[in-house]
Amino acid sequence: MNSGIDLEMSFTQGVQNLGLSNELAHLLWIPLPMLLVLVSAVIGVLVTVWLERKISAAAQQRIGPEYAGALGILQPMADGLKLLVKEDIIPARADNVLFTVGPILVLVPVILSWLIVPFGQNLLISNVGIGIFLWIALSSIQPIGLLMSGYSSNNKYSLLGGLRAAAQSISYEIPLALAVLAIVMMSNSLSTVDIVEQQNTAGFLSWNIWRQPVGFIIFWICALAECERLPFDLPEAEEELVAGYQTEYAGMKFALFYLAGYINLVLSALLVSVLYLGGWGFPISIDWFSSLIGLSIDNPLVQIIAASLGIVMTILKAYLLVFLAILLRWTTPRVRIDQLLDLGWKFLLPISLVNLLVTASLKLAFPMTFGG
Repeated sequence: MNSGIDLEMSFTQGVQNLGLSNELAHLLWIPLPMLLVLVSAVIGVLVTVWLERKISAAAQQRIGPEYAGALGILQPMADGLKLLVKEDIIPARADNVLFTVGPILVLVPVILSWLIVPFGQNLLISNVGIGIFLWIALSSIQPIGLLMSGYSSNNKYSLLGGLRAAAQSISYEIPLALAVLAIVMMSNSLSTVDIVEQQNTAGFLSWNIWRQPVGFIIFWICALAECERLPFDLPEAEEELVAGYQTEYAGMKFALFYLAGYINLVLSALLVSVLYLGGWGFPISIDWFSSLIGLSIDNPLVQIIAASLGIVMTILKAYLLVFLAILLRWTTPRVRIDQLLDLGWKFLLPISLVNLLVTASLKLAFPMTFGG
């Protein structure tokens, strides 16, 4: 198996060559990945906000933002600066501690979930053995923050929004976890790296979307519901709840909700790419590519090209899904709360259970194809 580029090992060896100890080299490495995650997440949000505005404008035959920078590319940064300097208002009868902790509980688990997203064989922060279920565990913390924010605001609309968010998250986490379990069953691993490697044995024909089309649809619907994207934005339905759980929030606290929503959307798209679309793999095999240019697969130039293409492919697949999510916002009507819960409990849950049982049967019947 080609081990690819190991950034941590290269960094520690480079630092040790300068005369520092191995322990100090590892200590210097620790903050770099976290800083990289934060920068990547924020840049991803800025790009997604700009794309949403331009695509939404195109869908409605408008121009969209164009004055703040070329084609309006600086508009998201201007909005962020505006939220940063706005006054932080706390309602007179609100619970100050819960009101402040709520947005933090919403944002922090989403950022931590980026630790398990692989952009290459060794291009990820932490290759933990239970990576994909670590993401599910972290995402289950978010509704607590939303419910806490709605309750502490001392506002009936905020409370309703928080309750809706909790009910929605519980309804869609179960079929999402069952869809992931089918992938885990085929891959024989909970590691996101192992799941991608298992899909890259025969180019794009070995991607999980061909073996798990139903699971792919279930996962994508549940991911949209977890991100509270239309048609599942019931927790903050403007026509019914003013703005839901974030009604009383202003300034930077409101920005944390805004940031968490978009980071979660990009993260969900990346995980769909990893689980179903081959992650960093591209349609042609790297072995075929290296033989085409007449170099060994272990050649540093081939490794750098493969790593670069892997990052590009992962991001391209993710932003294709982000594009679809933005189009869905302007092409589907918002569902009612009873329809939303019925879809989760009465439709997606039984189908995800059947999909899991069928996957188990196919794994026994066709072990070569379904990872027996």
